[in-house]
Amino acid sequence: MLLDAEIKAQLAQYLQLMEGDVLLKVSEGTGDVSRDMLLLVDELATMSPIHIKVEKTKLERSPSFSVNRIGEDTGITFAGVPLGHEFTSLVLALLQVSGRAPKADQKVIDQIKGIKGEFHFETYVSLSCHNCPDVVQALNLMSVLNPSISHTMIDGAAFKEEVEGKNIMAVPTVFLNGEPFGSGRMSLEEILSKMGNAPDASDFADKEPFDVLVVGGGPAGASAAIYAARKGIRTGIVAERFGGQIMDTLGIENFISVKYTEGPKLAASLEEHVKEYNVDIMNLQRAKGIQKKDLVEVELENGAVLKSKTVILSTGARWRNVGVPGEAEFKNKGVAYCPHCDGPLFEGKHVAVIGGGNSGIEAAIDLAGIVKHVTVLEFLPELKADSVLQERLYSLPNVTVVKNAQTKEITGTDKVNGITYIDRESGEEHHIELAGVFVQIGLVPNTDWLGDTIERNRMGEIVIDKNGATSIPGVFAAGDCTNSPYKQIIISMGSGATAALGAFDYLIRN
Repeated sequence: MLLDAEIKAQLAQYLQLMEGDVLLKVSEGTGDVSRDMLLLVDELATMSPIHIKVEKTKLERSPSFSVNRIGEDTGITFAGVPLGHEFTSLVLALLQVSGRAPKADQKVIDQIKGIKGEFHFETYVSLSCHNCPDVVQALNLMSVLNPSISHTMIDGAAFKEEVEGKNIMAVPTVFLNGEPFGSGRMSLEEILSKMGNAPDASDFADKEPFDVLVVGGGPAGASAAIYAARKGIRTGIVAERFGGQIMDTLGIENFISVKYTEGPKLAASLEEHVKEYNVDIMNLQRAKGIQKKDLVEVELENGAVLKSKTVILSTGARWRNVGVPGEAEFKNKGVAYCPHCDGPLFEGKHVAVIGGGNSGIEAAIDLAGIVKHVTVLEFLPELKADSVLQERLYSLPNVTVVKNAQTKEITGTDKVNGITYIDRESGEEHHIELAGVFVQIGLVPNTDWLGDTIERNRMGEIVIDKNGATSIPGVFAAGDCTNSPYKQIIISMGSGATAALGAFDYLIRN
């Protein structure tokens, strides 16, 4: 038995939602992975003997199995065992192939069905990656809706030689027709955009001015949009990706009243909540500039200009770069920012973590359970992480902590092979041979695009008052892009609500 009782109970409920028959074509291999895959397929067929049939075949990779309609290859294949975070991807594939209608906007469904040509996608994942399922599920859905599209999920741990042969050092990594397509989390809309289906300026030409336009779709932006829309005023939200930085966050345990959730799950809930109101959501759009004229005008990178009586900036923050030679060159080739996603690719290898704050030490602790050895490099004389994390770190036998370490260069040829640092106390230069570098040195606000139009502090954060107002009348800001002293999800949500209420008061007075 591969699935425990709790998972089987949940699975049984989902399988009852199947609307038609599904054929699993199984390509058997050798070893433990193949054994586990056969156990999984057998349990699925046993739990739903009416709807799930099984037959043996020979697929491109073994062990693997495809999910098909009877008499029709749907184009969805799982190479390896889709458990962990990918278990949901398997369940959705079973339901959608059986005829269960997908939860997607009809406009997007029609767009997928209209794609012409032959497209075979391959996604390399790790089962501990919380970003991978979004990509897998999006490409599986496209395969269900369009017979010219197929998709194979490949567990990197089960096909190590293939992963190493392609120099894949970050997940998810997607290939299209054998060529690199993209890496990192991508939504369905982002994938379609990369395939040439992005909205252009003409799609925004006829939009009437908004009362409140929110720029940014993270917790602060979602909260601001909801509070504004509840006032009955014309509200829009433009976002590069809905959910923002929390899409890259795994466990969330301090969101009050929710004991535990995960970033992508919370992001989906935020988007679902916003869609309950009359909010014009403009996703996959990046702001380029802002001007105050009769109305506030926000220019997008696609050339469109959106006008509004008030604007709320909630563009959040991103991981701070070290800014040394080799970092940009080897990004996704050994330089990584997500230990949960990419850690399994470095199993049995030596890696470094740059940063001694909470995020850096949490990353080192997680990685120590996977890799051969972890070296923590901290610029200051002491670690900044909470004492409980430091105690846990120092208890691990395969971790070395180097303080007063100034990173000089990340070295490599086609991928990372080491890191060079300077001992700030002695001035001596040291080099460590390793396979991966995880950068965890805090955040930088996404405010570069504002230039000198709005007052920012020396760290680039937007300066706001108690009502969320900025230096430009009618322009407000909220969340991690502001000078709020604490960067927390719950604080961002509160500041989004404050900014929306401040914008509403401004509209009443002007």
